[in-house]
Amino acid sequence: MSEPNTSITPLQEFKGHEGPGRVDNVAVFPDNRRMVTASQYDPTLRIWDLEKGVVLKEMEQWHNASVSAMAISRDGQLIASGDRHGMVAVWHGETGERLPRNLGKLVEYRLGNHPGQISSLDFSPNGKVLVTAGSRDNKLKLLSTKTWTLLETIYCDRDVDHVRYSPFGELLAIASATELASGIQIYNLSTTAKFQLPNSKDGYIRHIAWTPDGTRLLAARWIVHTRNADTILEWDTLTWQRVGDPWTSWTTGHTHHGIAFAVDPNSKLVASGATDSIRLWRLSDRQPVAIFQQSSASLTFSTDGKYILSGSYYTDNNSVTKWAVDPDALQEEGASYINETILLLFLIFLSLFSFGYSPVHFLPIRRLISCNGALPRDPPDNKAINDFLVTRRVSIFDSANAIRAFFIPQILSINTIAHNACIAGDLSTAEQLFTQEIDTDVINYASYANRSFVMARKRDWDHALQDANKSISIRPSLTGYISKGIALYGKGHIRDARTAFDLASTFANEDSKIMLLLIKATSIFRSPNPYFNSFLLGYRRFLPGRKRGISHICAVVEAYLRVQLGINATNDARHNQAAEHFTAAVKSSALSSTSTIHPVCEDFVVLFGWDLKSLWKNAHQKRCVALRQAGRLAEALNSYRDMMDSIDNDTMAGCLDWSNGKSGVHHVMKAIVLTSHLAFKEECSALCLDNGRAALAADDYDSAINLYSAVINVNSTTDAIFANRSRAKLGKMLWIEALLDAEKVIQLNPSSHVGYKLKLAALQGAHRYDEAIAAFRMMFAKLESAHDVVMQDLRKQYASPYESDGVIRRTIDQQLENAPLRLLNTATGLSCDREAQISAFKTSAEHNELWLSWSMKRADIRMEHITEAVATYFRYVMLSHRWQRKEPLLQDIQGKSVYKLNLPGGIAKLQNFCEIARDFGYRWAWSDTCCIDKSSNVELQQSLNSMFIWYQHSALTIVYLWDVLPSSKSGALEMSEWNRRGWTFQEFLASRVVIFYQRDWTPYLNDRSPNHKKSTAIMKELEVATGIDRQALVNFSPGMNGARERLQWASNRVTTVQEDIAYSLFGVFDVRLPVDYGEKKANALGRLLQEIVARSGDITALDWVGQSSEFNSCLPADITSYAAPPCALPSLSEDEIQTEVSSLRKNSVAVDSALKLYALLKCMSIPRFASRRLHLPCISFRVTEIRQGCGLAQETHFMYRVKADGLQDLLITTGETLLQFSRAKPTRQTFFLVRPWDRHLLERLDFADDTRSVGELSEPRSQSDGSDEFPDDPPVEEEHQSRALRMMVHLGQPFSAFLLAQQRVGEYKRIASDYNIIAQVKEIASVDNMDVGSIEIL
Repeated sequence: MSEPNTSITPLQEFKGHEGPGRVDNVAVFPDNRRMVTASQYDPTLRIWDLEKGVVLKEMEQWHNASVSAMAISRDGQLIASGDRHGMVAVWHGETGERLPRNLGKLVEYRLGNHPGQISSLDFSPNGKVLVTAGSRDNKLKLLSTKTWTLLETIYCDRDVDHVRYSPFGELLAIASATELASGIQIYNLSTTAKFQLPNSKDGYIRHIAWTPDGTRLLAARWIVHTRNADTILEWDTLTWQRVGDPWTSWTTGHTHHGIAFAVDPNSKLVASGATDSIRLWRLSDRQPVAIFQQSSASLTFSTDGKYILSGSYYTDNNSVTKWAVDPDALQEEGASYINETILLLFLIFLSLFSFGYSPVHFLPIRRLISCNGALPRDPPDNKAINDFLVTRRVSIFDSANAIRAFFIPQILSINTIAHNACIAGDLSTAEQLFTQEIDTDVINYASYANRSFVMARKRDWDHALQDANKSISIRPSLTGYISKGIALYGKGHIRDARTAFDLASTFANEDSKIMLLLIKATSIFRSPNPYFNSFLLGYRRFLPGRKRGISHICAVVEAYLRVQLGINATNDARHNQAAEHFTAAVKSSALSSTSTIHPVCEDFVVLFGWDLKSLWKNAHQKRCVALRQAGRLAEALNSYRDMMDSIDNDTMAGCLDWSNGKSGVHHVMKAIVLTSHLAFKEECSALCLDNGRAALAADDYDSAINLYSAVINVNSTTDAIFANRSRAKLGKMLWIEALLDAEKVIQLNPSSHVGYKLKLAALQGAHRYDEAIAAFRMMFAKLESAHDVVMQDLRKQYASPYESDGVIRRTIDQQLENAPLRLLNTATGLSCDREAQISAFKTSAEHNELWLSWSMKRADIRMEHITEAVATYFRYVMLSHRWQRKEPLLQDIQGKSVYKLNLPGGIAKLQNFCEIARDFGYRWAWSDTCCIDKSSNVELQQSLNSMFIWYQHSALTIVYLWDVLPSSKSGALEMSEWNRRGWTFQEFLASRVVIFYQRDWTPYLNDRSPNHKKSTAIMKELEVATGIDRQALVNFSPGMNGARERLQWASNRVTTVQEDIAYSLFGVFDVRLPVDYGEKKANALGRLLQEIVARSGDITALDWVGQSSEFNSCLPADITSYAAPPCALPSLSEDEIQTEVSSLRKNSVAVDSALKLYALLKCMSIPRFASRRLHLPCISFRVTEIRQGCGLAQETHFMYRVKADGLQDLLITTGETLLQFSRAKPTRQTFFLVRPWDRHLLERLDFADDTRSVGELSEPRSQSDGSDEFPDDPPVEEEHQSRALRMMVHLGQPFSAFLLAQQRVGEYKRIASDYNIIAQVKEIASVDNMDVGSIEIL
């Protein structure tokens, strides 16, 4: 056994996978131009150009674990990948894009996933089914690749490590990797029967593979704790018996565990790989033929079998290497011995002939070879032959016939001169020679038979039959009856001819019977009942196991007769049939363009005068013409190209003359009349172009492609033809092929825009948008630089790159106005600032597609489509949660993927949050822990002021309830700490879509609806927990409306940082204020309340009980002062109001006072703050007496009896010590009880007084009498008086009052009270004691 060749350096190395580990998956596409790979620690799949060695596509980083299995469908349209987390994804084989979510999600989340890792994937041969195997669930899942529905689940009795479809798809081989219960099972998909392969139960079965011809099944096995225990097992798929002994590592030469292996497409070679090397074996004899010094974790052959692609271990750069397969590897050593033996015998024969020996001396050697059926595998022993050489002499003349005798049965026995005359067609000389032989020996039966053959060729059937009968009468023989049969067929005596051939067969051995059958078939070819089909069936029955010479003769005869049938069909204008016959002849293995006649065919030239020298040329030329006449123009040109590609130099001249319409054209085309004298190639090309244009216009893309391809294959064509073929391929969505043609157009005509336009379309179709944009820019530049009118008009059909950039950038800026400054990329786990977000979009397929669509002014692309696409891309998810200890901050994750961090504290929460957001299909996520740069005061200010808006515009808010356990029942959310935090209050109110998650990241109450704000049970629980109406919780709008109620909602919220109690409400009230940590809670809350009162004029924010703020005494010191509901005072019914109004109307003094007061109040301004001073419009009542009640003191609080001008007496409880005084004992300090004036009261009065219906209000006035008033309307003065009186009635009701103490002249301070101060005027009709104006309160 010879030593295998050893290679150290690969032909090519593909580098690009990141991180340590190994390349576990390598697969080659059917086009043999690309491959896809995946490595152990890099979850990104990559598609490579096998020729250039560059990455064509990096798949979307969907897998968050390493890829453990991968498969390509047989048509190359689908790629399946599975990871170590049990998830499966499917990708488009052409573009590398993941399937749309409405299809892919079924695979990813429902059907294709398994517990544990995905151990194996495979597509059925027809590509209709994907089988997935998991390492821990003992199941195979069969998925439809059309609908991605589950077709079948196959339950196995052990874990599945590998599964493979048989080459024809009827069986599944299923391998187990469990040492204690390993083995291979064969599952019949049609019968569902399953059986265990014998001798497959020991050790781990790691890998299985069918030979492409389906005759063998191979498996890699590893037996634990056994030295050199890596083994390759082999089974015969016909008997399912194991073939030979296992291939052990001792035999294979691998010194390390971990065999990967692959079978070449020809089922001849096996490649095995381990950490030490790659080895190449012949399957037939298991002999090593090559060693490649490189580690291998995965292996595959190129689809043509010429190369091995190997994924290496980390020790070899984590790369993929390409190694050449030596063509001689397919040649067994025994076969080389056979070739050496044949050459040796040929030299022996030449030597023997030179010494004068005849062929008969070689019969013993021939018999020796024949009885063995084949030459020996081992080198021959030449001693006997050498001895034979020195004792014998032969003539060199018979050397050729001697060699023929070894391989071809003898039919004719003709002397050389006569033989050569017959070959040359000199029948007269041949006849004379045979006549001389007869004259010399009148009983020479062979000479009569030979002369009969000559007479038959001259169509002298009578003399031919006479000589044949004479030969038989002298001595019946094989040649005698053959000559008689030929003569009888010539005379039309079919029955007698068949009888003669039957008698001839009695003299023939097995090989001669084949020759006899061929001669018989040729003889009767022109009979009324053609024998050709029966002949084909007849002779092919005898071919298996016959000598190569016999097979060659049969092929030549079949080809010749096919040509004759084609000629007949052509004469009958059956051009399609003629083309099929000529095609069959051309494809015959017997024909070549060489002009010499193969020795095995000379008998047929002698017998029938065949022109075998021109057979190859005639078959090709007639095929071209027949295809042309049949209208199959593309095939005609392709046939012409095939002829010219395989022609030899001697024959080429004649073919060129023919194709150019020169000499010989009339002999080739015979009765076919050409409409012109154009050369064949030019005429066919012109017709193909015409028909191609018509097919393209009719959207018959297949025909157009075929026609243009035919022209391109035979011509040095123009850019226009490549352009048209590219357009046809675009119509068929053959993007890559169209791209290649577009590149050719650019190469041929670089100054034209056409090539770039086609390239743009192809790249768009292939979703290679970044390259498409580059093509557009080049196309636009070509149009921009053109000066003719047509090009300028074309230019107007497109938007300039500058314009497209501007439109999209403005849309991005508009969309991001309400988006967070920093976001987490859920695919990569990286933190991205605004520019990084925009940069990611600009490199995305979505951006490039939009850019191109806008640039090309597509009719279906309007501005709203741009806006929608940008908004979809930048959708983000917000996290609402209770901070825990050691939350990851921005500096902890900056420049790092959160998925790869292993930090204490809240990193797991952040990782789970990002994963859920990603699984929902969102690219971006935000968490307040790490998405704000708290070291930047500007960013912090902007973030806190914008947070409500960010939550409001989020696509989803995920609420994480750390203190709600998975087993919790309804009510757990109500008790959660999340419901008591300040920031979570605005986060929930702002968000439109919310989902609550429990501690284990499962939905709260297992509610898997897309929006928990629409869940009746959850919202009812929140309504109870917060005291907020459900409608307000669901449809909250920020602003000042109902400020007092909103303050009450927030009154039970707490924050870790005291200022946040105010900052967290900025968004609720839609205010933007400076953030100043360290200013203290009272100041922060005071600034917020000041803004609410000043902007809205709503004095309800002043309605509180508790301690006064240092910021302003009219404001509370704490948000809890709003916990009590607003003071609810009794109100009069409308009837009661009307009664009071009627009573006042009778008192003219009261009416005048009411009108004056109404006028004063109507002119009052709204409350305003300046330098923390509240300018409060109010109605004030001077306090005349304050006395402490006896025995009413409670701890630090005191109760006082208070009297004021115009008010009823009242009690006030306060923690402040008030100076007691009375009218008898006055004090210098002034006190007032004031009623803050609410301008909205006037608005309510006006509305209540307007009792007309909407219809009455909208009816136009009549102009006939010139009146400006409605006939039934009361006078304006009466209306005004009515409103004033109604106001008086309202002012006479109890109201919530403030007690103010004068500090300096014109300055007052509010005295805080533990209870609402309820006051009421004594007399409605008297307004003398009411002082209307604004008071400045400190």
